[in-house]
Amino acid sequence: MRLAGVVLIASTIALPAPTLIGLLTQPHAALAQPGTIQFAEAKKGPPKKEKGKPKEGGGGQNYANMPLAERVGIQFDLAWTGHFEGLINGTFDDKAIAAVKAFQKDSGFRETGTLAPNERAQLAARSNAAQERVGWKMVDDKATGAQVGLPTKQVPNMTRSGSGTRWSSAQGQVQVETFRIREPGATLATVLEQQKREPPNRRTETTLQRDDFFILSGLQGLKKFYVRAYVRDLEVRGLTILYDQATEGTMDAVTVVMGSAFAPFSGTGLADLIGTSRRKIEYGTGIVLTASGHVLTDRLLVEGCSVIQVSGLGDATRIAESESTGLALLRVYGLPDLTPAALVHEGAKGPDLTLVGIADPQLQGGARGVTTVRAKLEGDAIQPSPQLGFAGAAALDGQGRFYGMVTLKTPVLAGAGATPLPPAGAVPVDSIRRFLEGQHVTPATGRAGADAAKASVVRVICVRR
Repeated sequence: MRLAGVVLIASTIALPAPTLIGLLTQPHAALAQPGTIQFAEAKKGPPKKEKGKPKEGGGGQNYANMPLAERVGIQFDLAWTGHFEGLINGTFDDKAIAAVKAFQKDSGFRETGTLAPNERAQLAARSNAAQERVGWKMVDDKATGAQVGLPTKQVPNMTRSGSGTRWSSAQGQVQVETFRIREPGATLATVLEQQKREPPNRRTETTLQRDDFFILSGLQGLKKFYVRAYVRDLEVRGLTILYDQATEGTMDAVTVVMGSAFAPFSGTGLADLIGTSRRKIEYGTGIVLTASGHVLTDRLLVEGCSVIQVSGLGDATRIAESESTGLALLRVYGLPDLTPAALVHEGAKGPDLTLVGIADPQLQGGARGVTTVRAKLEGDAIQPSPQLGFAGAAALDGQGRFYGMVTLKTPVLAGAGATPLPPAGAVPVDSIRRFLEGQHVTPATGRAGADAAKASVVRVICVRR
């Protein structure tokens, strides 16, 4: 199971900085003792999907009939923007609603506690920008069997460490480490006590303990630390996050998400709350580049595909991709009379764009008609986001010239029927040219305009098993 990369605000996110555990506990939990939170729960295991019903009142009634995946997605995005500091579990209590109001206030919207479609879209866009800024990605840790969400730009280096894996920055300002303990006499309680004592310079400030997991946070030397560990079948799997206090403007918010996203065993973490995040069959758009069958599309669209097809043309082979730009290059063979797009461009004249793509068949009664929509370029984002199916679509500037390719950043927490639409961006033509040069592909030339672009786009179909 994979959470796809997805949907920040400024380069640093300012959060209140008491203790990190306060960012990750239920808002109504009472302190048994200063610095210690204890829960006596008979029920074990991860929260079930039918649990976590929203609290009524204060706007919460508007969340009662919302799918769990979308409630979790809102909390997930609010955590990335620095407005939500609780457990990401879909429970919309007073604290979650207050986080929505805080986001609305900061964004200049009316503080209703519920999100209108345009507000939800802006929240998703800001969350997506935050994730991209730190390089958020879910990865499988082969050493422990856990799944971990990582800010890959903060921790680009990976090494084996003890029973797990360590990811770190160049100078060690940020470190993320997994561990796995399965030995005689080891219990969640014994591991908790060990984690409190080791290393010796660790000063635990707060503790959250439940039957099946614990969380610790505090200071380790001059760094902040956060530990989360779970037990199942006499095995403890955990995650440790360590970072300089100078990085807390970014890492406090990231740690909130990492804690909830951590999936030590199957059926745990955010993935268990939302189910499979990618559709088995996904539709998008491709741009024909050469008469010999080169097709450009969105890398995320064709990620994890067992079969890639170009509608009406047959199977396609993925021959190259670029994670940094979001581009993927496909090839279909033995097809005459393809009409390539003209990658002629001298620079966009203003923010106005015309998007040329093929909407999802569910949105057009099973058809595959090419449509155009108007949009604006706001920084690196396209507003409003186009319909599903426009991943890989052509973007034309105000003069009808090819500006770039549309990318749809599939939300990490996209559930069935969830709204809003995924945030959209555009890969400019200069980046496309450099990508193609690296693959020794020379795009064709031709005429500009929407009619020409319509003739050069095709539907791309990804089939996942």
